[in-house]
Amino acid sequence: METAGKEEISVEDEAVDKTIFKDCSNIAFYRRQKQQFSKNTYRALLDSVTTGKDSTKFQIINEVTKIPLLAEVYGIERNIFRLKINEETPLKPRYEVPDVLTCKPNTVSLISCSGDTGSLLLADGERDLKCHILANPFKIELISEKEVVISINSLGQLYFEHLQIPRKQRATTEKQEEGSADASQESQEDLGLWEEKFGNFVDVKANGPTSIGLDFSLHGFEHLYGIPQHAESHRLKNTKDGDAYRLYNLDIYGYQIYSKTGIYGSVPYLLAHKLGRTIGIFWLNASETLVEINTEPEVEYTFTQMGPTAAKQKVRPRTDVCWMSESGIIDVFLLTGPTPSDVFKQYSYLTGTQCMPPLFSLGYHQCRWNYDDEQDVKAVDAGFDEHDIPYDVMWLDIEHTEGKRYFTWDKKRFPNPKRMQELLRNKKRKLVVISDPHVKVDPEYSVYAKAKEQGFFVRNPEGGNFEGICWPGLSSYLDFTNPKVREWYSGLFAFSAYQESTDILFVWNDMNEPSVFKGPELTMQKNAIHHGGWEHRELHNIYGLYQQMSTAEGLTQRSKGKERPFVLSRSFFAGSQKYGAVWTGDNTAEWSYLKISLPMLLTLSITGISFCGADVGGFIGNPEAELLVRWYQAGAYQPFFRGHATMNTKRREPWLFGEEHTQFIRKAIRERYTLLPYLYSLFYHAHVASKPVMRPLWVEFHDELEAFGIEDEYMLGSALLVHPVTEPKATMIDVFLPGPNEIWYDSKTFAHWEGGCTVKIPVALDSIPVFQRGGSVVPIKTTIGKSTGWMANSPYGLRIALSTKGSAVGELYLDDGHSFQYLHQKQFLHRKFSFCSNVLINSCADEKGHYPSKCVVEQILVLGFRKKPSSVITHSSDGKDQPVAFTYCARTCTLSLEKLSLNVDADWQVHVK
Repeated sequence: METAGKEEISVEDEAVDKTIFKDCSNIAFYRRQKQQFSKNTYRALLDSVTTGKDSTKFQIINEVTKIPLLAEVYGIERNIFRLKINEETPLKPRYEVPDVLTCKPNTVSLISCSGDTGSLLLADGERDLKCHILANPFKIELISEKEVVISINSLGQLYFEHLQIPRKQRATTEKQEEGSADASQESQEDLGLWEEKFGNFVDVKANGPTSIGLDFSLHGFEHLYGIPQHAESHRLKNTKDGDAYRLYNLDIYGYQIYSKTGIYGSVPYLLAHKLGRTIGIFWLNASETLVEINTEPEVEYTFTQMGPTAAKQKVRPRTDVCWMSESGIIDVFLLTGPTPSDVFKQYSYLTGTQCMPPLFSLGYHQCRWNYDDEQDVKAVDAGFDEHDIPYDVMWLDIEHTEGKRYFTWDKKRFPNPKRMQELLRNKKRKLVVISDPHVKVDPEYSVYAKAKEQGFFVRNPEGGNFEGICWPGLSSYLDFTNPKVREWYSGLFAFSAYQESTDILFVWNDMNEPSVFKGPELTMQKNAIHHGGWEHRELHNIYGLYQQMSTAEGLTQRSKGKERPFVLSRSFFAGSQKYGAVWTGDNTAEWSYLKISLPMLLTLSITGISFCGADVGGFIGNPEAELLVRWYQAGAYQPFFRGHATMNTKRREPWLFGEEHTQFIRKAIRERYTLLPYLYSLFYHAHVASKPVMRPLWVEFHDELEAFGIEDEYMLGSALLVHPVTEPKATMIDVFLPGPNEIWYDSKTFAHWEGGCTVKIPVALDSIPVFQRGGSVVPIKTTIGKSTGWMANSPYGLRIALSTKGSAVGELYLDDGHSFQYLHQKQFLHRKFSFCSNVLINSCADEKGHYPSKCVVEQILVLGFRKKPSSVITHSSDGKDQPVAFTYCARTCTLSLEKLSLNVDADWQVHVK
């Protein structure tokens, strides 16, 4: 045991041969379901229908086995339907995912309307939606405006494997009967019914096969998005046999791009969009899941008839989606929109909105594996100041601990962690440290000893603590599915428990898929046992969410509920947005990884996780200077902005690539800090109104077909269009500017274009194309500090881009940036800026909020102002008028007002005459 614990673990344990990960052909439940699809027929027993307060229940029977299932249909407020299918009388309860739904959803009564003998029609009394249940074969249609939007089981792919008595518990005679009736032993092994082999591993299944599956046909839809996390295009692709999208959280170092292999996190939720409607399917299941997609495009048939006339008939496109999970029950929510914004709200009603981040976490983060010691931290921190580059957070990876024992410090490298934190505090900066879910097996290590004593580790099937290899060597894994473990773990972040920690220390949860070196697919064996006796297979994909939940709660508790936490997690599930940020994991310093990061982040954003980013520069390898510059420029316009690199890579602090490249990186990071008021306001809207911060074009321009497939540019909020440069040595790039009635302004040159076309934009290495949408007002900071903390009272500017009608509107959200007082005491400021008929008005957007601010608006820049004004006058709420000096440029049609002193929290007007 002791030798295993001392085994030297290196990055090579994570960087492994990709063949140790399964493809679909290696997954037994996938093979079983594919073999059975043509043989399964289910019939709904409509004479068994019962209507309760919350749901309508009925039996479904398999025509071959005659074993009944119980189906429940729920109408849920906000245009949501829920379908649950479970065994009617299981041998024991099947796993149902807890802790993801924010509360029990409020149901609405479904009224039974007339249906013929073979069907049942349920209508939501308040709305146009109807649910049509057909008996034989069993099928459900969701109807809106007399049109079928979604049909369920129309392909007959409902699949449900019932729990079985473990073989060792069966009587001998029963075994003999089974032997004669069942398929051959060879066939049983191939189907992986009771045991599944992969490489040197054998997965023993105590309850036999338990997989489920169901198909959904989406009528009129060809564009589907969602189901992260894959290093794939934003628009979901058709899957061929054996090439399904896999949702199974895995630690894949330097993952392959354009692959449907599941990586660090899973959100079993997809959206479909067409002209006039957006819908969503949320498949609430935390076991290994596969998703097959097949689109039948629109077809136009011509029927030649007798005589001279010919009739034409169009068949609408249809996309079939089949979900298959290894275990659990069928529990699916159908979000019926009809707009993208409605679907976002429906999903967050179920799983929660993005938590409001502390302002510092929207600044720039500097990380590597590892900063060597306190002197190294001090030198890097000073380097940012010497080179006039703002940053907010220093990060420490696993080497800061004593032998990879989390919640400790290496006494040689970090002899005085409090002094180091005080150095950062004096610069108004923060520290983030890593805390992984594995715990070094060491009786002298108090975290291990206490967890072992209280039975807080995941167990192996024999009843002992599960042990696997990770960074510390032999490790046990905390069972975060147990509420008592989460409560205890949260307590470890208390200042009294976490020695030498201070209130500027925040946390990074890594390796929480969970990663187990030398385990099957580098993760935990599926028959490990969790709280409640559940096997790991039931809940694998939610493990990481539970650690992030517990960490966020710990950081909140240590401040007695006053301060917002910041927690970055590598693994995630539906609902992770409530607890912090995620990132795209161990990417590589290559142009192709910069390019794929855009669709990866867009997919996370539309599935509820707004606070996301990719490691700037690429975690693995050494980026060339041009790539690093381009990555900083992209990252500056993305929600989570962190530079990171693995050990054994060359140092790559922003000033190490020559003065010219330092200048470009400085410019990109400073532009990020300039935009913080706009970004923070966007996060407030994500928090209260479920709007993604980073948006694919189709979300803003949902009636523009050309926007549906674009993934190399995106909207930051509704006002800025960003097109990162993802190819080397680029001098000219094509930018699609959406919206035939829109006008777009180059944020650098102020040149303007009409929308609805593609334009060629020259690019140099100093910047990337960013356009402001006509009709928007973007609040900015006019002076940049060393970190966000230095900018609290610095002045604001307004960038006003006029629409074709000469108007614009925008907002500013402001609070203290760190506490929960915005929520509990309504201490916030929410202002609205509107420019119309040559008058700019600053008014209150939410009367409930009150937050005194010393800040002033000192600059106003108006783009698209066609004529030089004769005068500009400010009009304050106390009735005082004051003339203002202005500059007008006829060539760029810009009006610039400077040296203003307009209180941001007061009502005022600016009249342009």
